[in-house]
Amino acid sequence: MKTLDQLNIGDKMMIKNLSKDSAVRRRLLDMGLTPGTGLQVTGKAPFGDPIEILVRGYKLSLRKSEAENVMGE
Repeated sequence: MKTLDQLNIGDKMMIKNLSKDSAVRRRLLDMGLTPGTGLQVTGKAPFGDPIEILVRGYKLSLRKSEAENVMGE
């Protein structure tokens, strides 16, 4: 299982789970990152932080530390 921060630009992923120990879990769920949702990485800053994704028809930027909590295939 991969985490969102491991993906490259253009990669797609289906969200399987969010880390249960994460302090930002509720926030990620509120932003639409729920299990069963597909996403695509559309951009990354030069050092990989933040990461821009396309999810549910809108673009969202996440810090690398937040993206580590999103797991999928």
